[in-house]
Parts: sequence; C-alpha cells; structure tokens
Amino acid sequence: MKHNTVLITGASSGLGRSLALTLARPGRMLHLGGRNETRLIETARQCISRGAGVDIARCDVADRQTMAEWVKSTGQLDLVLACAGITGGTRKPETPDDAPYEPDEQVRRFFATNMDGVLNTVLPAMALMRRQPRAADGMRGRICAISSVAGLVSYPGTPSYGAAKAAVDRFMVATGGNMKQAGILCSSVVCGFLNTPMTAQNRFPMPGMTDVDNASRRILRGLRRNERRIVFPLWLAAGSRFMDLLPIRLAEAYYTHQPTGAAGTMPEPDLS
Repeated sequence: MKHNTVLITGASSGLGRSLALTLARPGRMLHLGGRNETRLIETARQCISRGAGVDIARCDVADRQTMAEWVKSTGQLDLVLACAGITGGTRKPETPDDAPYEPDEQVRRFFATNMDGVLNTVLPAMALMRRQPRAADGMRGRICAISSVAGLVSYPGTPSYGAAKAAVDRFMVATGGNMKQAGILCSSVVCGFLNTPMTAQNRFPMPGMTDVDNASRRILRGLRRNERRIVFPLWLAAGSRFMDLLPIRLAEAYYTHQPTGAAGTMPEPDLS
C-alpha cells in the first residue's frame, strides 16, 4: 500500500494520535490536524522523533472552507484518515415528569463535527485524488472515516452520535462503490469502545473495549487489504445488527435497563 503522504484529522489525541505515531517513519510525510494546539504539537514532536516529516494545522473539521484549503495545500495524498469526532449522551430528566434529553446545541454540534466534519475532509480529498496518477497497484489513494458500532443501532442513550456515525458509514461504503472505479478506496471503520481520553470519563461498563494501538494496527491492516468496511470487535457488531432487527419496543425494553450509556453517565462534551 502506497502511503508516503498521509493526512489525519483528530491527531491531537485518541485514535488519530495513535495512527499518526504508528505511521511515523523516515520518508513519510504526515499532515496532522486537530483543535488542541498543545497536544497536536506533542504528537508532531513524537512523529518527528521517529523520522517522519510533519506539517500541522490547528483546525476545526466543521469549518468547510478551512478544511478545503488545508487538504488542497498538501498537493498530493496517498492516505486520508478522518478521525476527528466528539461523543456524549443524554442528560438526566430535569423533573420527575420529564425525560432524558440532548441539548439542541449538542445535537447540532455532533452532526457538524461527526458527519459534516467527515464530509469536509473526505470531499476535498476525493477531488484531489481523482487528479492524481495511479500508483503501481492501480490505486490513486485511500480514504478512511471512523464510524462506530453505535451507528448500527438506534440506541436511546446516544441518539445524535449514533445517527451521525450511521450516516458516515453509509456514505463511505456507498460512495466507495463508485470511487473504486477511479482507483480510490473509501473505507468505513465500524468499531466499538476504544480506550481513549474520550471514553475515559464514561461511568458505565464498556463491553469489548479495544486498545487504541491495536485498533490502529487493525485499521491499517484493513486498508492494506482494501477492505471497504473495517469492523471490530465482530461479536459486538453482530449483536448490534441483531438488535436493530428486533421490533423497536422490544429493543428499547432491553436498552432502557442497561447501564451502558444511561442518561447522565457520559461527561458533557466540549462544544466550543
């Protein structure tokens, strides 16, 4: 797999940071983006210590124009990893007669980051790659976006997060059916819980927790194999698929009695 030039969003922490460090080596150019400049610089420092060339961009993936300009400025990309994302769940009812809810601002910010942010990364990358020559393997480039097992179910604890991730998965897989003719692989990563700072504050059991470095290696192995959907853990994804086939009332009867993702068990996300 040719990946001499790589662009990664969300590289300041979590999965994006792990992928950057895993890919860092002499002769490779990494374009790293993130909102936290201090953590982004630290990621860059560690990548440079491993011999990689690094260019950093402090940016918000929700900013369409800035993302388009950044992607275009790279000149050429072999691999794009859209990892930026935020998560959170419902809040506890405010009165005994109320219900768990998501603030309007949270819903809109989740879609702006987790869905529009992917589009703001993927679309300009796709346009750039379509003008590139094909490599020896016939590929012009590979684009990978992080979805989630949460996108496979209509889980009441994380409505907007799950919906945005579902949209990412469907878009990447469906668009990939067309882009493969142009030599561009579009992949969706459907993963479960990862041990990142984003999940560290969750106050509930997280079944199938995967080490973020193992997740990075699994993703890169899948890309080398040209997998259109990279899924792990398989048992968690399979169980989620099954739950989504059940009648809504039956599925919700199960969900509402689970501690995982119950209202008020996830920290309030930074929506700035």
